[in-house]
Amino acid sequence: MSPRIITLFCLLVAISPWQEAFAQKKADRKVAKQLQTDISYLASEELEGRRTSSEGERKAADYIERRYQQEEIPPYKGVYRYPFHFTYGKEIAAATLIKVNNVEMRLNKEAFPMPFSASKHVYSEIFPDVMEQGSIWMLPLYKDSDQANDPHFDYEKYMYEHAKEAEKQGATGVVFYDGYNGKWTPTFNRHSEYDTLGIPVAFVTTVVFKKFTAVAGYEKAGVPINLDIDLKKAERTGNNIAAYIDNKAPYTVVIGAHYDHLGYGEDGNSLFANAVKEHRVHHGADDNASGTAALLEVAKWIKHQKLTHFNYLFINFSGEELGLYGSKAFIKDQHIDSSHIAYMINMDMVGRLNDSTHLLELGGVGTSPAWVNVQALAGTDFKLSIDSSGVGPSDHTSFYNAGIPVLFFFTGSHKDYHKPSDMPNLINYTGETMVINYVDKIVASMDEANMKPMFTATKQKSMGRTAFKVTLGIMPDYTYETGGVRVDGVSDDRPAMKAGIKQGDVIIQLGDIKINGMQTYMEALSKFTPGDKTKVKVTRDGKEITMPIELSK
Repeated sequence: MSPRIITLFCLLVAISPWQEAFAQKKADRKVAKQLQTDISYLASEELEGRRTSSEGERKAADYIERRYQQEEIPPYKGVYRYPFHFTYGKEIAAATLIKVNNVEMRLNKEAFPMPFSASKHVYSEIFPDVMEQGSIWMLPLYKDSDQANDPHFDYEKYMYEHAKEAEKQGATGVVFYDGYNGKWTPTFNRHSEYDTLGIPVAFVTTVVFKKFTAVAGYEKAGVPINLDIDLKKAERTGNNIAAYIDNKAPYTVVIGAHYDHLGYGEDGNSLFANAVKEHRVHHGADDNASGTAALLEVAKWIKHQKLTHFNYLFINFSGEELGLYGSKAFIKDQHIDSSHIAYMINMDMVGRLNDSTHLLELGGVGTSPAWVNVQALAGTDFKLSIDSSGVGPSDHTSFYNAGIPVLFFFTGSHKDYHKPSDMPNLINYTGETMVINYVDKIVASMDEANMKPMFTATKQKSMGRTAFKVTLGIMPDYTYETGGVRVDGVSDDRPAMKAGIKQGDVIIQLGDIKINGMQTYMEALSKFTPGDKTKVKVTRDGKEITMPIELSK
């Protein structure tokens, strides 16, 4: 080799680290540009907040499919789109009619049924201060103006308990009225946890009550009340999107992110005070257009790197904002088996990395011993906030409950969370690119190791809403509304697991108390103290199973 060639070779070797760094920066700029393109569209006005089952969700799904096609990443099992059907609480059917003095009330403005109302028709004459068997009772919601303006007054509990007692006393229906124009006017809670009563129950506003009491001859002749209540389950359909790289490997890696958001805030999950009234789009740039765009980039990187020791399944979930509906449905409908899944990575809100702190939450670290090593791959790029639990407010929880190791990436909450102001211009595209590079490192490291990580259960965070003396140690499925309480997860060494209760069981009785839903479940728990022994009855695969159980804290 000539001296000139040797010199040139040495120069090339000397500058290769610089070339590598330059190439990486160029690649990062390209990723950041694509992120901006994807997020700007997904969070645009055109998509109207990507509410599950909306036209905006469909447009977002179309876009995601096209992006996978552009990157030549095939669909899972031949199709990209996986519809799922679910019941989203209750809704007031169009047939519902409430008449006071033969005048039809405007639903949700002047009157509405309570969600625990029976669906039936009753008619009666109402007289002041008269509560007789076989008639509709009219009861005050507030005893005085102080209670009407008490922010801690639980009107739904109050109405349920008094209506339940009225039913026992022979009332054929109950109409609650607001005689004080209370500050906290009741609304129709489609997700009420109170069990359905056997009589119709409705609420009328202060304006209606004043009209009612102004009727001439009211005291002697009474006022006719007509309750024709029809409540039904709110059936909806969402769509998951799934792409797949099939390497004919024994195990599959799942990488996911949800693409749905809040629409105009119609489902009551907005943190913007006047969401529905002002009809403003909740753009969801960080939540979770950022995770959706990141998933597309990770999928593209895996394909180009030709990682082959695992199969790779990329899932864009819908229904996450409503209660992880999409991820739960995918696991159930596609028969996802933990024995064939290596691990799952979830990216939810990864677009707001703080340039000063570089704080990144890494969740699920306790779900496998293998995750101890991935922390070191962050290097000095991030200050990691470690959360060991496999349970959290996003789709990885569904996979953890299926016995699969998970990792969760999250750059933190902010003042624009669940508000219309979560806009694309606030995304830290360079920071998100850093998060994607970190995920890529983890995936590459795991592929190189070529071993299915061991699953370990973690201590679950409390998902309960009320403090009780005892607990079964389950995570209830709050989306289940068919009678009883379905078990979404079972904690280690807790009463439920010791008794033999499994995920998917539906608890229908505890002791002598029949469980019809969350309300009766909580009432049943309140009857026991630590150390009490009783029996629990569940349904499993269509069969009833009774097993002994000892309650504890």
